Amino acid sequence: MAREGDMQALDPIIGELALQLGDEELFLGHRDSEWLGLAPEVEEDVAFASMAQDEVRHAAFWYELAEAAGFGQADALAFDRAATERRHAALCARPNGDWAHTVLRHYVYDAWDAVRLASLAESGDALWAQGARRMLREEHYHHLHMEKWVVDLGRAGGEAAARLRAAFEALLPDLPDLAAFAVDPQALFDLGILSRPVAELRRAFVARMAPTLTKAGLPVQDVEDTLAAHPREGPRPVAHHEDAAALLATMNGVRSLGAAVW
Repeated sequence: MAREGDMQALDPIIGELALQLGDEELFLGHRDSEWLGLAPEVEEDVAFASMAQDEVRHAAFWYELAEAAGFGQADALAFDRAATERRHAALCARPNGDWAHTVLRHYVYDAWDAVRLASLAESGDALWAQGARRMLREEHYHHLHMEKWVVDLGRAGGEAAARLRAAFEALLPDLPDLAAFAVDPQALFDLGILSRPVAELRRAFVARMAPTLTKAGLPVQDVEDTLAAHPREGPRPVAHHEDAAALLATMNGVRSLGAAVW
């Protein structure tokens, strides 16, 4: 738990972390919304619209925490920051690709987010802990939904399994930066924002995915090897910004009608 004397140092660190979490949720939520009317089933149109709303609502919470830390007004943090100022994992802003790619991308993000939120839920900061616990309940259903799709596609064989395997190989290089933080994770641990060090969180990430990936015929060892080759014990490198820039241009396409608000 953070000590009283740590609080002045805490604000810049948690503000940067809040920006990272807000950027990731906002970008993934917008990518989810792009499936509306295009999903392979009517039920998935509804499911992805609901998940997109959840992700954007979660982003709003994190941006409000960044605002409380003195980083600026929440709406401006969401919409007005340039792509080069974003703190997201690159995976969150990538174009959707096909259905297998979208499903697997969402699944691995949800797996990491569940591990991360569980650690934040034990934070020494009551507001962070309360928000993380609420999100965990909602994200649980996202994770179950994507888990079923991943297993079903893998077990279907043929083109479905081949597309899932291609998605796995395309997403694999992004996993080390997904399972990382835009600020020093050791500082977050020392200040009580994270209840466990990042190396332990990464092991929990692999353990959470292993049964599902195995059922889907995807090699868990490849995930372990990729993460081990890129430990990311400090702040992760800045994400590539081309995807974020294109996404922001789309998101802000109606800004001429007036300032966007949550």
